[in-house]
Amino acid sequence: MSDEKENKKTARIFSGASPEKVAQDLSPLIHFKEQGMPLSELRALLEKSLFPHLMNYASPQFQSMFNTFPEPGAKFGAVLEIQYNQGVTNWQVSPGGAMLEELCARALCHMFGFPPDSDATFMYCGTSANLQALFLALHRHAEKQGFDLCQKGITGFENPEKLFLLCSEDAHFSLKHAVRTLGLGEKSLVPVKVDQNRRMDVNHFQQKIDQTGRKNIFGVVATAGTTSTGSVDPLSLIAEISINENIWVHIDGAYGLAYSLVPEWEPLFQGKELADSVSWDPHKQFGVPIPNSVLFVKNEQDFERMTLYSDYFNPSQDTHPNPGLKSAPSTRPFSALPLITSILHQGLKKIRHRLRSPLEAVKKAAVQIQSEPELELCLKPDTGILCFQVVPKNIKPDKINDLQEMIYNEIMSKGENALSKTKIGDKTALRLVAVSPAVQSRHLLETAYLCRSIA
Repeated sequence: MSDEKENKKTARIFSGASPEKVAQDLSPLIHFKEQGMPLSELRALLEKSLFPHLMNYASPQFQSMFNTFPEPGAKFGAVLEIQYNQGVTNWQVSPGGAMLEELCARALCHMFGFPPDSDATFMYCGTSANLQALFLALHRHAEKQGFDLCQKGITGFENPEKLFLLCSEDAHFSLKHAVRTLGLGEKSLVPVKVDQNRRMDVNHFQQKIDQTGRKNIFGVVATAGTTSTGSVDPLSLIAEISINENIWVHIDGAYGLAYSLVPEWEPLFQGKELADSVSWDPHKQFGVPIPNSVLFVKNEQDFERMTLYSDYFNPSQDTHPNPGLKSAPSTRPFSALPLITSILHQGLKKIRHRLRSPLEAVKKAAVQIQSEPELELCLKPDTGILCFQVVPKNIKPDKINDLQEMIYNEIMSKGENALSKTKIGDKTALRLVAVSPAVQSRHLLETAYLCRSIA
């Protein structure tokens, strides 16, 4: 491979400025005046003050998070969404919008291979989808004990202190938000150990069920692509054990579920169709504008636990399509439209290629890093996240983590590359993410070599 010195200088993908400098540049934008300004002047002001500080997700040097610019089909739908400004809560506010969201939900269930009786609803984000899934799990747990959670709340449980949720120790932090919001507190989260590839350890999972007590567990969360390392838990085994124990199983597929559409990676996601609920973020790999998240349920009747009626809005006797009965927001954006136009514009064949490209880039880069001196792969990547350390010869073990922090800060201060860092056990790892098909293996390796040269 080429030496680090041969790496080409890249254009800035963000300013790299300090928070103080960014605030200073943005201050003219919040000086509201009596008289307005022409759109041409407003555009010029934004180009000068704001745009330099926005991240260029389209650059192959953006390798830090899951964001991407809208692809053309999605952008086309988003413009129409804004133009018509449709709320799609129910038939009253948008007959076409409400019906199209309902039809899209069914089509997505079919696309991902969920059962015939499954259904879906659009959410604002994966965090909201995970929260609602856990509410549904807790509600069913209450029903098993003979009361309606919506009426009595958690005080209906004989001992609310003994309500537990099992999840991987690498599960997304949104689960902490969820148990806080549900009034359970973080004490209700029971972490399950992971194996050397950061997948939930099934043996330890079974032990935790035995130790915690089956009657006290209201739900289990498996992760289809952790946001830290991209690892996929053994979904089939977790789902089968949970079903046998009569425990609600939710799969957090916000990041990784899309990759189940790629034939070569689909076996990694087998068992997703067994889950009671699954979350997904199309705004990641599909390049659909935010907000665009989806919650699937295996049984469409499970959404009835969310249903609320009123005299003027969502009346109980109304039989028209009503997506607003399936989730909390009473004002819902037309999020289905950009996703639909994106899929129609690209076609499933192109979408699979779009998804496959970053997966192959990470896989190829990981193989090369394993052979490079002073670069150590932290784990074999399941999906589109590559975690590694720079370990120079003769460095003291207690200084390795500090070195990764220094490398990260040095790169981010220049604004030419964007990477991230994470914790893997007691290791600080440098983390490269490939979501856009623009990110190829050579771009990932260039960043890794840059990290080594800084060290």
